[in-house]
Amino acid sequence: MNRYYNPVHTIHGPGCLAELPALLRRMLSGGGRVLVLAWSREALRHPVLADLAASCAPIEVENLEFTASNPTVEQLYDTWLRTKDHAPDVVVAVGGGSILDVGKSLCCLYGAEPADVDALRARIAAGDLQPAARWIGVPTTAGTGSEVTCWATIWDPEQDTKRSLENHDNYAAAALVDPELAAGMPVRLAVSSALDAVAHAVESYWARHTNAVSRALALEAIRTVMGSIDQLFAGVPAAHDAMTRGSMLAGLAFSNTKTTACHSISYPLTMHYGIPHGAAVAMLLAPVLACNAPAVQELDALLGALGVADAAGLQRRIAGLLVRSAQPASLEGWGVARSDLAHLAGLGITKGRADNNPVELTPALIEEMLKSIYPMATIPCAG
Repeated sequence: MNRYYNPVHTIHGPGCLAELPALLRRMLSGGGRVLVLAWSREALRHPVLADLAASCAPIEVENLEFTASNPTVEQLYDTWLRTKDHAPDVVVAVGGGSILDVGKSLCCLYGAEPADVDALRARIAAGDLQPAARWIGVPTTAGTGSEVTCWATIWDPEQDTKRSLENHDNYAAAALVDPELAAGMPVRLAVSSALDAVAHAVESYWARHTNAVSRALALEAIRTVMGSIDQLFAGVPAAHDAMTRGSMLAGLAFSNTKTTACHSISYPLTMHYGIPHGAAVAMLLAPVLACNAPAVQELDALLGALGVADAAGLQRRIAGLLVRSAQPASLEGWGVARSDLAHLAGLGITKGRADNNPVELTPALIEEMLKSIYPMATIPCAG
């Protein structure tokens, strides 16, 4: 049975950040407290954010920068400590996926009062954290789709794992997807972010938990991103509009399905070797497609949206985009030691992602996938 649900009030278009004050006044008509969590001081200088306290009075507004990528459990706990006395009713998260993940996570920490980092780990693992505040997502990159999902990735390198904080009551109250905020991204970041969005859509399409609505959204997301991604290299302004739209559509798609093998296998590559998330999942798209192809319904529609004939064609297309954006297209190029592949393969089975893949994953199969992109060579499991 197909089911789809997403309650986020989603607004997309150039300049739509200007709607933030009115949104907050409606949400907090009797007054309240807002935390603006932004990726930089520069972001807080945006006219809408700089004037937010005045335009929303008597709502109390507090600003906080969060500059880390791939937020850790320790960083999340520290941010909660720094903001809990403000006790915000609404968190406005302005930035890339890391900022959005921290913003939505904070909403589940207010009222939880974890005694220390270990207590927070235990609560995340138990899945019993309930939101005590609402949040608004304002993405400044085009790739994660985090503004329309109810889960957050929190990294825990101390325990060599990736944690997921999720609650279906923690969807954003609203998402303001303004392509003007993403227009300043360097090409390297713009490309890797866009490929992350493609991975979200592709994995949503073939996930065990896929549904008809998610598949339709996924195909449109893929067509939108892959049809315009080359324009990023030429600096075409419309490309950023397409990337933000595609990312949002991909987020809406996988908000109901979660991701699969590409994300599961990519996590240790990012944690241990610092490979940017978008590049890591992008390199894995082709080998995972080759393995999953026999189990993918309406495979031709997926390949058509990607603009390729098969997994080998997708591998060439992804490699070309990475190289053109000055990023390695192989694990060797990112400095991964070949002797580490077996260990990385063992870490690549992530609960909730690996078991959502249409083909069962094993460490041996994952190791073959990793070998195929170290350096890029033949793709395993074809046909």
